[in-house]
Amino acid sequence: MTLRVLWENSDLWALDKPAGQDVVPGRGPVPAPCLRDELARAAGRPVWVVHRLDRDTSGVVLFAKNADAHRFLSLEFENRRMEKEYLAAVRGPVDVPRGIFREPLRQFGSGRMGVDPEGKPSETHFETLDNWTTGALLRVKPLSGRRHQIRVHLNHAGHPVLGDRLYGPPPRPVGGAVRLLLHAARIAFRSPGNGGTLAVECPAPEDFLDALRIVGATEISYLKNQS
Repeated sequence: MTLRVLWENSDLWALDKPAGQDVVPGRGPVPAPCLRDELARAAGRPVWVVHRLDRDTSGVVLFAKNADAHRFLSLEFENRRMEKEYLAAVRGPVDVPRGIFREPLRQFGSGRMGVDPEGKPSETHFETLDNWTTGALLRVKPLSGRRHQIRVHLNHAGHPVLGDRLYGPPPRPVGGAVRLLLHAARIAFRSPGNGGTLAVECPAPEDFLDALRIVGATEISYLKNQS
């Protein structure tokens, strides 16, 4: 698989991760090639993972080139100074222009995440970009970084992400989409070198657009306007 570098400087890489690939080695006796190892092999040097995306989510992901940059960026994530934006196609339509989910989340014994009053504080903002008969396209901004946070919050609100194989009512994948229609479209952060703000954008890939057409969203004005 060809690595797609969205941004690079002396401290970091921003890569476009395809859906279906792990950022770090997955479980199992013979894990599939992960993005970290492919990058390290191509660069001929060690790399540091700054953050992760779910295997089935596509989009921008950061890797550090040195321990100092890794430490700086990891603290930015920990202190919620990273601005992350996702595109999510969901079961809909969604009848409000924007909203905020603040339900606390925790992990259950099955490994699934869920809403629970005893869970950790979590916050997800969303904006409705487009609606069609059976779905909607949202811009989603998670302010906290819980596992599966976007997917769980949207499912709890009655708008599971299309293509989700874990969350949402059966039959799954939700809506019959061939991939999870969740894409990390933008990340903005302070540079570890000079503290200036960097913003990296990652357009929705063809398999995301193709899946939208298959589930019935043939005219998505927001995405058409970005091309």
